[in-house]
Amino acid sequence: MNAALDLHRNRVQSTTTDTVEKEYLQALRLIERLHRLLLDVIKDEFDRLGGSELNSVQALLLYNIGSSELTAGELKTRGYYLGSNVSYNLKKLVDMGYIHYKRSDTDRRSVRVSLTQKGTDACEIVQDLYERQLGSVEQVGQVNADDFNSLNKSLARLERFWSDQIRYRL
Repeated sequence: MNAALDLHRNRVQSTTTDTVEKEYLQALRLIERLHRLLLDVIKDEFDRLGGSELNSVQALLLYNIGSSELTAGELKTRGYYLGSNVSYNLKKLVDMGYIHYKRSDTDRRSVRVSLTQKGTDACEIVQDLYERQLGSVEQVGQVNADDFNSLNKSLARLERFWSDQIRYRL
């Protein structure tokens, strides 16, 4: 009897592990694909409006800076590091006139960045894009507030899990 129960438990555990593995790997693929698609949507918007001077990572970086004054370190810490070199992109954005670049008076190594009017205009393009999408995501995309709430909770837990993996070397 115990052998039969053990066999049953092992099958259930194996099936559960297989299901978790399948869903986890699918979620990873979707997260990666969605990030690339978001960048493509942003790039398409700028191309459509004739603003192809910026790449999508730079446009998203401008959006994430918004009306704040931040350091490159703060951009990385807040999760605005988008898989490319933040310092390089900030330098390019300064050179193109999208960002003010100011050295700290107290720590010459630290640099604070904020948007110029040109940067604010680019930020508003991304904001307008998001607002336009909000107008149709529920009807066309069939994604409602409850779906986003559940998704955000799951993604926050996954973010915490990954952060703990790094922090505690699990």
